[in-house]
Amino acid sequence: MTEVAPASSTPKAFDGPTADGTVEFNPYDYAFHEDPYPLYARLRDEAPIYRNTDIDFWAISRYDDVIAAFRDSTRLSSANGVSLDPAAFGPHAHKTMSFLAMDDPRHQRMRSLVSQGFTPRRVRRLEDRIAELTRQHLGQALVRREFDFIAEFAGKLPMDVISELVGVPVADRDEVRRLADAVMHREEDVLDVPPSAMEAALELVGYYADMVARRRARRTDDLTSALLDAEIDGDRLTDDEIIGFLFLMVVAGNETTTKLLGNALYWGWRNPRELAKPLADPGRVPDWIEETLRYDTSSQIIVRTMTEDAEYHGRTVPEGARMLLLVGSANRDGRVFTDPDAFDLDRDRSAQIASFGGGTHFCLGAHLARLEARIALTELVSRVASYEIDAANAQRVHSTNVRGFATLPVRMEVA
Repeated sequence: MTEVAPASSTPKAFDGPTADGTVEFNPYDYAFHEDPYPLYARLRDEAPIYRNTDIDFWAISRYDDVIAAFRDSTRLSSANGVSLDPAAFGPHAHKTMSFLAMDDPRHQRMRSLVSQGFTPRRVRRLEDRIAELTRQHLGQALVRREFDFIAEFAGKLPMDVISELVGVPVADRDEVRRLADAVMHREEDVLDVPPSAMEAALELVGYYADMVARRRARRTDDLTSALLDAEIDGDRLTDDEIIGFLFLMVVAGNETTTKLLGNALYWGWRNPRELAKPLADPGRVPDWIEETLRYDTSSQIIVRTMTEDAEYHGRTVPEGARMLLLVGSANRDGRVFTDPDAFDLDRDRSAQIASFGGGTHFCLGAHLARLEARIALTELVSRVASYEIDAANAQRVHSTNVRGFATLPVRMEVA
């Protein structure tokens, strides 16, 4: 069973002394998950290059450092994966993280082949189906007025969309989402992938292996079949490469979009003057989405591996070190954003780093995620006059890199 903690409306961040003599940053700490932003501010000001000797990582928190790191794929390698968890970090990471855990030219080869099937045209073809699924799930939830926004809507929609895309049957989707959630969850004080997550990952891989085998025997009109047929100058994806990409889609694609929807709903409720803008004008929904991505992005932390010694703020980070890129901190850096801790739909967000990363590894599914969120939240503001969140009973997920809600009880008044 997934363990979660109440999401306090006035959370406190975890801080204290460290070996550095400044602040303590432990990305596994449940208190940090409640509200990381006060700690991020201290890191930016007091330890812009931070060293944790116990867990063995370095971290950069200022905007300029993070954006430069995304662009520097030579000194900061993705080949060992993007997660701090020891079981998910290393040369095997590509098996479940696909080209997210590859460097060029291997990364570019895989990305180019996947792009043969995962085209903008294929995404656009999903638009009507996304709208249909949105109306279906939201309509069922609004009949009750009081429901868990994650379980009844935000968790169902992205999984259904990805399942439609790759060809997962309707009957299997709840179980696939359960396994995806289990893969991402982290127990308190457990500094690695727990056995339950490993078991869930193996089940997911097995499920997709069976699906790829069925599509190899008989093609259908879905992304899995398109990936089997993708070819550049005689080069094709192997079954293992396709399975790895499908695993990435269901874990990363589903997880980040679900959390984006929950975070948008939560921060809209916490900032009623800003929420009033899309409620009055659904054309402001994209601003609501983008400000949520800046203010409280789903993907908070990305890991890289140093390929050579590098200087950061007067300190030498050695070759082979694990470097954490604190995206959530960078988007709250007052050196770049005016009044960064204000949720403001009218601000200039041209500099923001969204959940979708940057540089050569910019997320291939960013357009799909934004499309889903736009359709979902536009339908919501068109049908809902107001809503309340039961913050005392909301529960957060516990992950070293993803931030959002596991449960978000709401009461909605239909327009």
